[in-house]
Amino acid sequence: MAIKIEILERKKHAIKFSVEGVKPSFANALRRIMISEVPTMAIEWVDFKKNDSALYDELIAHRLGLIPLTYEKRAYKLPEECRGASVKDSQCYAKLTLKKRGPCVVYSGDLKSEDESVKPVFDKIPIVELLENQELELVAYARLGYGREHIKWQGAVVGYSIDENGKIIFEVESCSGLSPEEIVITATEIFERKIKEFKKQVNEL
Repeated sequence: MAIKIEILERKKHAIKFSVEGVKPSFANALRRIMISEVPTMAIEWVDFKKNDSALYDELIAHRLGLIPLTYEKRAYKLPEECRGASVKDSQCYAKLTLKKRGPCVVYSGDLKSEDESVKPVFDKIPIVELLENQELELVAYARLGYGREHIKWQGAVVGYSIDENGKIIFEVESCSGLSPEEIVITATEIFERKIKEFKKQVNEL
C-alpha cells in the first residue's frame, strides 16, 4: 500500500497530519527520532559576573537552559563534531550576554546574542525578578544538542493516535527554535540515513 500524507491542521508552532500505509511501529520510530535525535540549540554554559537576585546561580542557569532558541542550521556544527571544543569556537557555540539592574523582571528577550540568528523564540519568558538596586550580569554559551542528552534539547512534543480507518494521526508541537515542519523533515532524513547505514552493514556481512 502506498504511503499517503495529509495535513489536517497547521499552526505556527504545531502541525497535525495523517499518514496512511504505515504500521504503528514505523510511527513510533519516527516519533522517537523527532523527540530525541533532531538537533536544536540551547544554553549549556553560564558565566555569572554578578547575581544579587533571590535565586541561586544554578537555578537561573537551569531556567536559561530551557529557553528555546532560534538558530541558522548551517552555521553550527553538530554535537559530535564539537567534542572538546572551546566556547570561543563560533562554529560550535553561540555567545549571549545579559545585564540588568532592578527594579524589574528579567525576561528572555533581555538576552543579547552576538549571532543575530540565535535568539529566544519568545521574548517574554520570565527569568527572575530584581528588586531595587539588585543586578544580574552574565555570559551564556549555547550549542546544538540532542533530546536524548537533556530535555532542553528536545525539539518537539510528539504524539500519535490511530483512527478507526487505521490511519496514523501525528501531532507535533515545537518546543524549540525549529518549526514543526523542519522537525518532521529532519527526522525523516535521520530515519533514512539509519536505514541506509543498516542496509550497508547487512550487505557487508
